[in-house]
Amino acid sequence: MSTANTATQQIRKQAQQTFSNHLEYLSSGRISEWVDLFAEDGVLEFPYGPEGFPKKVTGKGELYAYMKNFPRHFQVRFTGLRFHETTDPSLVVAEFSSEGKALETGRPYNQTYISLVETRDGKITRYVDFWNPLVAMKAMGAENISAAYLG
Repeated sequence: MSTANTATQQIRKQAQQTFSNHLEYLSSGRISEWVDLFAEDGVLEFPYGPEGFPKKVTGKGELYAYMKNFPRHFQVRFTGLRFHETTDPSLVVAEFSSEGKALETGRPYNQTYISLVETRDGKITRYVDFWNPLVAMKAMGAENISAAYLG
C-alpha cells in the first residue's frame, strides 16, 4: 500500500472512530465528552427539524446547552451502524438505528438515522442529522417536540 493510501485510510479510520465515539458517548449520557468530539466552531444541523426546533446549533457552548438534557429524556442503544465509503476520507456517511425509550413516558423511541459528518483532525466540524422528529414526538407524548425535548 502506498504512503498516500495509508494516510487516506488513517484519516478515514479516525473519522469513523470519532463517529463511533459519538454514538457511545450519547447513549451513555456522557454529554461533556460528546461535546469534546466537536471542533470549537462545530455545527450540528437538523434539516428535518419541526417548527420551533433549531435548524442549527453552533459551537461547543451551544452544543452542550442543546444536548445536556438528552440523558434525562431518552435512554437509547444505537445499533446497526453501517459506514458508506466516500471519496473524501474525512467525511463520514453513516446509517444506524436506535432502540430505546422516552424516560418520562416509557414509550418506545426507535429511530432510524442517516448522518453526514465532516471531520478535521479527528474533530467534528459539521454534523447533519437526518432523523424523523415524529418518532421523538410520539415517544415524548408531545405535539411540540421543542417543548418536550429542549425543556
